[in-house]
Amino acid sequence: MQKTIRLKHFAPLAGVLFIAATLAACVGGQLGKNNSGEYRNGMVVSANAEASGVGLNILKKGGNAVDAAVAVQFALAVVYPNAGNLGGGGFMVYRSASGETNALDFREKAPGLAFKDMYLDAAGNPVKEKSLDGHLAAGVPGSVAGMVEAHQKYGKLKWAELVQPAVLLARNGFKITARTARELNREKERFVTYNPLGTALVKEGEWAEGDVLVQNELANTLEQIRDKGRAGFYEGPVADSLVAEMKRGAGIISAADLKNYKAVWRKPIVGNYKAYKIITMPPTSSGGIALLQLLKSVEPYPLKRWGLNSDSTVQVMVEAERRVYADRATHLGDPDFFKVPQKQLIDPAYIKSRMSNFNWAQASLSSDIKAGVFNVPEHEETTHFSIVDRDGNAVSLTTTLNGSYGSAVVVKGAGFLLNNEMDDFSVKPGAPNMYGLLGGEANAIVPEKRMLSSMTPTIIEKDGKLFMVVGTPGGSTIMTSVFQTIINVIEFDKSMQSAVTAKRFHHQWMPDSVYVEKGTLDSAAVLELTKRGYHLKPRGPIGRVDAILKTKWGYYQGGADPRGDDKAMGW
Repeated sequence: MQKTIRLKHFAPLAGVLFIAATLAACVGGQLGKNNSGEYRNGMVVSANAEASGVGLNILKKGGNAVDAAVAVQFALAVVYPNAGNLGGGGFMVYRSASGETNALDFREKAPGLAFKDMYLDAAGNPVKEKSLDGHLAAGVPGSVAGMVEAHQKYGKLKWAELVQPAVLLARNGFKITARTARELNREKERFVTYNPLGTALVKEGEWAEGDVLVQNELANTLEQIRDKGRAGFYEGPVADSLVAEMKRGAGIISAADLKNYKAVWRKPIVGNYKAYKIITMPPTSSGGIALLQLLKSVEPYPLKRWGLNSDSTVQVMVEAERRVYADRATHLGDPDFFKVPQKQLIDPAYIKSRMSNFNWAQASLSSDIKAGVFNVPEHEETTHFSIVDRDGNAVSLTTTLNGSYGSAVVVKGAGFLLNNEMDDFSVKPGAPNMYGLLGGEANAIVPEKRMLSSMTPTIIEKDGKLFMVVGTPGGSTIMTSVFQTIINVIEFDKSMQSAVTAKRFHHQWMPDSVYVEKGTLDSAAVLELTKRGYHLKPRGPIGRVDAILKTKWGYYQGGADPRGDDKAMGW
């Protein structure tokens, strides 16, 4: 008689076999998600759920991180009109699964007819409206050229396959969020003023959550880009529409400016914070240099022991920020036009000397803090997304129109918003831009020069392996938001989501105030910092960080900023 084998006698073995099978499936990518909402096969974190979904679908189709980045960028141009764009520019930091790194500068440029004093009145005073609103505020767009460059160098899927989802979103429409409805209603007067021939962004009555936004002119432009690549934007009908728009509104971007625009590959800035390797954006962005300066400035201090947002932690971080922003105002500009003392600015000895003269008992005065001396010959409507694919290739990409909805000019016949990026130049040395940032001759207006940026797309390694992909919008607060998010993970053991969600503070040298989100500091910290002479000013949300952390178990953990409609998606 055959004996029945009872499973309970083999329970330990069955458990081992089950665990082994599970681990094998995970390694093979079959079980992509664990119970903590972490993913094995890839992740997209962006400012909009529709765009994140587009990127995730590209990853699932076999596209790599750059393919997904291209698709997300074009999708954001449709579904996130306040900052996602065709008519702006930005920066991308890339790290391959094997550790190769690169940085792409597709920042806008000053038109060929631009000149140094173009935004000053007869008395030599800045006329802020001229650099912020209308046709004259726009720089030559770089976004499309940047995406073409990225795809040609690293892309895997066909170009048309990456642009088509954005075409469908524009042609068929999508349901707007409550936030987008509020913004479109708020901006209606500007849109009407600068678009007398009409735009899809204006409707009879008020926009409401769930309304469907259809943008047929934008769909036509995207089809040109889908079918003709770079030439579909910088030449032909779209370029003709942009030049005609310039003539209608006394702008100065020409057909030659468009045809001559080039995105530029640059060598990333690489440095270290403790055991972590920081890979970040070089000039034309000031963000990478500033981030390394900030991290190295606080590295000697026991932040972990002091605690998150304690008075000592905040004080040392604020004093670092004060000095770094003073350097930014003097030493940073387009490296194709100005000798940036990059090596000196991130030299550990220099950074140590900068932090040697602050007093624990009393706040430094920004008026006493000057830039270092060397002997050398983004409402904040930027947007950021972070992407990692199944193989471990990573993209950190920040792009912008500068102010919310840029210059408010929608190119008639082409359907896309133009940036107001010319305000990021130093309109006049010592005069603040829309974010209160000061600048000097290094960032003066010159034809075909790229204006200085604060964008800080960053990738971090630990022990030679991918650790974090991070970035944010936020104008002048970008560098400090990225800085604090990194510190939150490394020093305070935060998960990616909690690091992104944590309240933030910001100091930028001038004005001499510490801007603080509500709930950042407890009453004891407020009392101590105020007693030492720090001017604390409450303000609204600081940054919208979108980031990805790779855990020690090999899963991807997303952080989508709750300050916006941001969404992390993985598989």
